[in-house]
Amino acid sequence: MLPLLLTKGGPMIWLLLLASAVGIAVFIERLLYYHRAQINSGEFLNGVRTVLKRNNVVEALSICEATPGPVARLVKSAILARERGRDAVRDAIEEAGSIEVPRLEEKLVLVATIAQIGPLMGLLGTVMGFIKVFMAVQAEGQFATMQQLSGGVWESLISTAMGLAVAVPAYVSYNYLVTRMNSIVLDMEKASVEIVNIVSENGKGS
Repeated sequence: MLPLLLTKGGPMIWLLLLASAVGIAVFIERLLYYHRAQINSGEFLNGVRTVLKRNNVVEALSICEATPGPVARLVKSAILARERGRDAVRDAIEEAGSIEVPRLEEKLVLVATIAQIGPLMGLLGTVMGFIKVFMAVQAEGQFATMQQLSGGVWESLISTAMGLAVAVPAYVSYNYLVTRMNSIVLDMEKASVEIVNIVSENGKGS
């Protein structure tokens, strides 16, 4: 089946296959990144709270450094700013968040673009296929054979199908990745509020 698609689909098929490969690569990379970034923030914060209650700041920072993900980096920035007051802690968290969120959003636009242009690329391939059909009709007139016309028809149909086959999974993948990203951002927001309270409990963020 695949050799038939490649031989009869026209040049647009190769571009669609390239777009599909890029989309798959980005999806896998983002999926692994989000998997590493998402942690059990409740358990992590409980550990940090326990250590800070013993005034062991070094150990608290070590826990943050040993824990992957943006939540741990937000908490670390808050702990480092603890002696400058509550407002300074909030500013540090906001600054860290402004760095972490773009990292989470990175490359998502590429998947969204593939989902959007996939059908358009397929439509372009369809138009190119019909152009071939009309060129054959113009050249041969009423003597044009089905074999001469079928090449353009094949190219049109395959391009349309391939464009949709690329766009639909890309669209689903994009929505799934956005859901995962939003879940991590929500964890970051909850952790930001919690760490401010934790620092205040220990008398360093007042």
